[in-house]
Amino acid sequence: MSIIAYQEMNELYPWQHAIWQQIRSTAASNTHALLLKGRKGIGKLAFARYLAKSLLCQRVTAEQAACGLCTSCRWFEQEIHPNFYLMVPAACIEPSGEANPGRSSTDNQDTDTARSRKKPSQYITIEQVRTLDDFVYLSGHQDSIKVVLIHPAEAMNIAAANALLKKLEEPPPNVLFILVAHRSQELLPTVRSRCRQITLPVPDVAAVRNWLTQQGVKHPDLCLALASASPLQAVVFSRDDYFALYTDFIRQVSLPDSFDPISLAGKLHKLDLPDIVSWLQKWCYDLMSYRMTGKIRYHLQQEKIIKKLVATVDPVQLARFWRNLITTQQLSRHPLNARLFLEEMLLSYLKVMAPERYAS
Repeated sequence: MSIIAYQEMNELYPWQHAIWQQIRSTAASNTHALLLKGRKGIGKLAFARYLAKSLLCQRVTAEQAACGLCTSCRWFEQEIHPNFYLMVPAACIEPSGEANPGRSSTDNQDTDTARSRKKPSQYITIEQVRTLDDFVYLSGHQDSIKVVLIHPAEAMNIAAANALLKKLEEPPPNVLFILVAHRSQELLPTVRSRCRQITLPVPDVAAVRNWLTQQGVKHPDLCLALASASPLQAVVFSRDDYFALYTDFIRQVSLPDSFDPISLAGKLHKLDLPDIVSWLQKWCYDLMSYRMTGKIRYHLQQEKIIKKLVATVDPVQLARFWRNLITTQQLSRHPLNARLFLEEMLLSYLKVMAPERYAS
């Protein structure tokens, strides 16, 4: 089991202890729904699971944390707790058929997906929300609190969000909904308004650097910068295979006179598309920043190459392409064809960086 998977099941990350002390004692007081929001990769899901486990625990500690020893805690750790329900998109189901730890509404859908061999959905559907009815409206085990965890909440499509809204407007007794969102602004305003909203802060850089070093991450500062200060993303970034793909990507886009957009798209189209768009966004940010201010934020080791590139590129065209990448990032979450999507993006980059090649 990976370090991240272990911590998401059993403990808080070091940078979460302060916020835990602030909200644990009042987390479920006078509310039926919590919205935990913040940057992706800072451990929101781990925090939500830790909170759910503590609320279900039969013998909480003096710090209001789960004891880890009672029957409830053992059920939770074994992913069979009758009063805990985890709702995720089908695409979050791991290859083994298991969802992220917890009882999941995708259990039956995973079998159907395997049969039909369709690409798993990135959305949380209305059918998944409807399956909550028996869980939230029937009595729980020993009539104690029941917890529904939805992650990521912005993955609900409109129909699913409206179905959940009905439950939030007339909340079932003794049920707590915990919504975890990377992009809370994409949730329906009516859903947000019926939740107590808690923003989990971006971790202190020094604390995260120490933690990354303890996890054996090489070049923690570089990985953290490329991951936009998200520590869990930095861990993913540090993995040899992932880092190698990224390094090759930067090497190729830094040589626009020779790189092959079609071939590069073929290598990368099975990866997470938002990540790849983010790679190009950071690279173009450094090109723009060096052109305007002489400073580089992400790719300090490529300063000589960046200096050479920006000396010949049209700054207006580069700025326009960089702004357009914002829209590209939004579209990357649900492309019709991943490979064609990447080909179009990389060809547009080539048009800016080497217009004579694009024209030919």
